[in-house]
Amino acid sequence: MCRAKKILFSLFALSAAGLVACGSNQASGGESFPTETQTREEQTTGDTVENKEETTVKTEDLAEYFKGMKLTKSMKTLVNQNPIMTQRFGADPFAMVYGDRVYFYMTQDAITYEADGSIKENTYGNINTISVVSTDDMVNFTDHGQIAVAGKNGAAKWANNSWAPSAAWKTIDGKDKFFLYFADGGGGIGVVTSDSPTGPFVDEVGKGIIRRDMEMCGNVLWLFDPAVLVDDDGRAYIYFGGGVPEGKVSDPGTGRVAELGDDMMSLKGTPVAIDVPYLFEDSGIHKVGDTYYFSYCSNWQVDAEGTAKYGFHNAEIVTLESKNPMGPFTFKEVILKNPGQACGLYGNNHHAVFSFQGNWYITYHSRLLEKTMGIEKGYRATHVVQFEMGEDGTIGNIPHSQDSITQLKYVNPYQPVNATNVSVMAGTDSVPADEQTKKIGSGTFGLGAIDSGDYVKITGVDFGDTSAKSVKVTVMNSKEAGAIRVTVGTVNSEAVAYIPVAAGATADIVCEAELLKELTGVQDLYFTFYGEGYEIRDWSFTK
Repeated sequence: MCRAKKILFSLFALSAAGLVACGSNQASGGESFPTETQTREEQTTGDTVENKEETTVKTEDLAEYFKGMKLTKSMKTLVNQNPIMTQRFGADPFAMVYGDRVYFYMTQDAITYEADGSIKENTYGNINTISVVSTDDMVNFTDHGQIAVAGKNGAAKWANNSWAPSAAWKTIDGKDKFFLYFADGGGGIGVVTSDSPTGPFVDEVGKGIIRRDMEMCGNVLWLFDPAVLVDDDGRAYIYFGGGVPEGKVSDPGTGRVAELGDDMMSLKGTPVAIDVPYLFEDSGIHKVGDTYYFSYCSNWQVDAEGTAKYGFHNAEIVTLESKNPMGPFTFKEVILKNPGQACGLYGNNHHAVFSFQGNWYITYHSRLLEKTMGIEKGYRATHVVQFEMGEDGTIGNIPHSQDSITQLKYVNPYQPVNATNVSVMAGTDSVPADEQTKKIGSGTFGLGAIDSGDYVKITGVDFGDTSAKSVKVTVMNSKEAGAIRVTVGTVNSEAVAYIPVAAGATADIVCEAELLKELTGVQDLYFTFYGEGYEIRDWSFTK
């Protein structure tokens, strides 16, 4: 925090009793509130301690910090649901349903720079991690970080890259096991495994499970883009391949399917060719009733004959259908135009179709986020759109909507909610919340990189019929003091509470404030931040 902020904080942090409080553990100097203290019973939960000594500050003093505050610009509007995250890029999404959550795995597009500091064009060559976020309501997404898959720091050190992930889970020997499939560039497909959807992942195979030295794989131009389906009978299938050999635009012959072994890490039999017209890349698979739908991205050389016959154009998502997971497949329909038609920036088109709690969705990427940021160098961000599935499996043309999702359940504010579980994140970032996550890159995260004017939005929080009485946040690493404004409805509406954040704690601290007004029903919730040098693990309300 700059000196001017510190001076301002000292001027307004006057003592009072019972208005707002922040209990700290192991204070180690740093800035704090020069206030009276009051005592309550010490409570310990895990690593978090609510101390006997509490700091109290006048609400009107905290409110001064937010007067005239310039809010950080959000990379999407407060009413838009897409892209699903803006704290970093994520491409080639695949959605895995597990229990009451959907996990999105994405190629980790990371900005790279020239020697002069200018942003490089995205070449994908340095990508060796996979991003993962999850949701149980389809509008608020929890960040689980970046899975270290390839390269010297990854689980699969034999691989250089990790592109276009697919994920699946299966109960083996009475225990649920998770499989994350990835493309090592265009030269093969590997898999890493875990006991958790978010890791840590390990490499049990030591090499690719699909390689050029395998039968029916050596002549596939791009040996990548896996999509995995675990069928109702427990048998699993992997779809992959792509590329357009010279002179074979309408019939590239580079699509493949193979049955996976019972261990999900080997092949059962020889891969089979799929007849895929105008194939470019991006295998996809979903099932409706007893019919299997293979989907893919058409190539960039679709001619007039192809459009007349099939109705699709360059780089659009197309579906084929079959009664057998191994094919043969026949043409069904076009379901998604290139996202460039919506945002003005064209690029490759990558998707996954999935069902969750009786609803159908498609997830894909676009260049909308980088356009908003003013980059336009080929960096991609993940979107998700809800659609209606016909009884015969017909989808139709899915519009590129930024706000087409129905919230499936409301957020319960009376239990701890991870601070990264948000629908909008403006200025903040996700930071590791425990030592294992710091070490491996994925797992449990909190909210960090906080500066004055930053804020987050949580959509659809249900406070019930009886008003909440107070709100509390678990603060990590509070190097400097700060304050949090709590509002509902809009980010700048009348405050529901002001929470002080004390400085100088070496362990988690719980900061709490009584509510200034009645709070009931379903509300959109906002936390706006003042100060810097502190991080938020979770939040909750009490009655």
